[in-house]
Amino acid sequence: MKGRWYEDMVTGERLELGSFHFSPEDIVAFAELYDPQPFHLDEEAGRDSYLGGFCASGWQTLAAYMKCCAATDQAGRAAVVAAGKALPPPGPSPGFEDLRWMRPVYAGDTIAYASTVKEKRPLGSRPGWGLVFFHNEGVNQKGEMVMSFTGKLLVARKPA
Repeated sequence: MKGRWYEDMVTGERLELGSFHFSPEDIVAFAELYDPQPFHLDEEAGRDSYLGGFCASGWQTLAAYMKCCAATDQAGRAAVVAAGKALPPPGPSPGFEDLRWMRPVYAGDTIAYASTVKEKRPLGSRPGWGLVFFHNEGVNQKGEMVMSFTGKLLVARKPA
């Protein structure tokens, strides 16, 4: 992340990714396209649902995480280029695990996203690459965690 090499990533390092405000209009627009359940489309239906209020789709909370993550990564890569340093090639993600939605994200909530380097593994099967595990989370304005997951990313190693 942020245009960094595998060797520069430190286990336990936390990166703030930014935040996203979930307006009623954004919730409806997302739900109409991707998750048209009543509690994502209508305030009254949301109040009457088991979720207890008009709320965003869990998929929208993840899409907002990705938006914040991509913006942070682009800014970091631009800073590396501006400093005249070499950028590592971008690597793919082999997936994620342990996705959890702990509580609904209601209209008006602002979720702050962060990512912490959880573990690093050199890859003998892919020389020049390492596998980095990240604990990713979203926390609302009350300090309550609303979602988390472990992401994986192949990260280039510095040339010898």
